[in-house]
Amino acid sequence: MKIAVMQPYIFPYVTYFQLIRAVDKFVLYDDVNFIKQGWINRNNVLINNAPYLFTVPLKHQSSFAKINETMINESLYPLWKHKFLRSLEQNYKKAPCFHEVLSLVKIILETNPDTIASLACESILRVSEYLNIETVFVHSYSNYGNDFLKGEERVLDICTQENATDYLNLPGGMALYSSEHFMERNINLKFVKSGNIAYSQQRDTFTPNLSIIDILMYNEIDDVNRILNNYELI
Repeated sequence: MKIAVMQPYIFPYVTYFQLIRAVDKFVLYDDVNFIKQGWINRNNVLINNAPYLFTVPLKHQSSFAKINETMINESLYPLWKHKFLRSLEQNYKKAPCFHEVLSLVKIILETNPDTIASLACESILRVSEYLNIETVFVHSYSNYGNDFLKGEERVLDICTQENATDYLNLPGGMALYSSEHFMERNINLKFVKSGNIAYSQQRDTFTPNLSIIDILMYNEIDDVNRILNNYELI
């Protein structure tokens, strides 16, 4: 079995979904510490033909609080949601898949989330369903019983409990994990490397590394899935 373990990000970028596509089971690592200035509650879309960093408002951002304990600011969220959807409408209204994707984003944002974990996970699960991805998702907070472990040791324990043959991660994980430690447990450590990903954004220059929202707006489902398949394991 191939598995991945990742913190949930809000509408993450394409390589995150390539990782999901590449595994049999994806563990939403939602009971680890929140990462300030990371991608858990923010990402980029194109606004006025330039990358715009949208950020879900939170009550308190602390690297000592777990992701599933980090609360959304309920007093600021309704106005933020309205402005964000309005910005998407104004800037993507000519995109080929605008109507269905805006509807999808609305459904996700209107689930009345209380934590950033619940909203980020909802964005991942709903987009995966939209793309007909069949990967199984589980939450770390309700499985494994190993939150006393940290870092690589906890990931190794999850892999062992799942009888994993392969552990896949994003390229940033190369600095975090040791292939020797995984091989000691007969687990292959591999990383997802994206191919050259480009698509029409109805403008002269292409802006990469945006939220999955951008790819969905400009591509039919079959084309998105072709993009998701453009990777190699290293």
